[in-house]
Amino acid sequence: MSQTVEVRFKGTRKGFYTWSEDNLPLRVHDPVVVEADRGRDLGRVSAVGDTAAKKCASSCAGCASGADAAQPAEPPKPIVRAATPQDLRMHDEIRGSEEECRQKVIQRVRAHELLMKVSDCEWQWDRSKLTIYFTAEKRVDFRSLVRDLASLFRTRIELRQIGVRDEAARLSGVGRCGREYCCSTWLTELSPINLALAKDQHLSLNPAQISGGCGRLLCCLKYEHEFYVTARKRFPKEGKAVRTTVGVERVVAVDIFRERVFLRSDEHGSRIIPLVALQAELEILGELIPGADARSMAASAGPATAIDRPGDEPAGGAGPDGTNRRQSHRRGGDPQRRRPPSSDS
Repeated sequence: MSQTVEVRFKGTRKGFYTWSEDNLPLRVHDPVVVEADRGRDLGRVSAVGDTAAKKCASSCAGCASGADAAQPAEPPKPIVRAATPQDLRMHDEIRGSEEECRQKVIQRVRAHELLMKVSDCEWQWDRSKLTIYFTAEKRVDFRSLVRDLASLFRTRIELRQIGVRDEAARLSGVGRCGREYCCSTWLTELSPINLALAKDQHLSLNPAQISGGCGRLLCCLKYEHEFYVTARKRFPKEGKAVRTTVGVERVVAVDIFRERVFLRSDEHGSRIIPLVALQAELEILGELIPGADARSMAASAGPATAIDRPGDEPAGGAGPDGTNRRQSHRRGGDPQRRRPPSSDS
């Protein structure tokens, strides 16, 4: 029997391999020598057992949804052996020479007058292949460069174009939070990030304040976005007019952490009211959308509702006490919820 093992290499590169259970068990961070493309490579174990098997199954399922879905997935290659101290010394020597290789590649790129930025170079452990990572705004014809580099390094050359986010994940760095980049440590999948995430969280739209080291929007903008969207549903939308005990007021801003609403009216100016108190006023006046009440708001039970009513202005003939509003502004809900008749009617 053999078990699945996840092995990580330089940067964010990883692969899945098999290890016979008859051998000594492997642990996370153990160095191993594995079968690679036309040679051997050295990496460190990042997951073993069921954890690695689940990751492998998830990765294969993602690959099967692409263009090669009709082709069977290639089975994991075996781990050759655990790395020896001599293997590790050889690995360190190779890693130490990669920066010198990168400088030589940069010189050849300039000689060929190619518009590309060489980000990193990575030797395979047995020096049978040299992978060069680069970024470029457009597609680059580097066939002549490959031939030149192959004659220079006397090995197989692979040039791989990556994006700026992949470059940051590969080279790593320290973010504005003081921690190492998420994309180079634990964030395995780079999800799309757009400006709407910053707008929903009321963050500054200054690119210098919401951009990461890669020059793109921060990946962490997505971490708390769902919380903000869910919390905002309990508040009236900004810019909407609501009828309260004071009269018709417009929502200026909301504070989801302190659960306060900032209101303003021409007659009474501005005021700050707790969300629970505002919801209670709206319930008294029959303005509450069915499905939420003051008690549920206070207990924070279930998704409370946003106050988004059609029509920003009060209905004709409606006084500040909400009389004669009835269901003219009601959209769905329980038709039996009505304002109780006054005692003098």
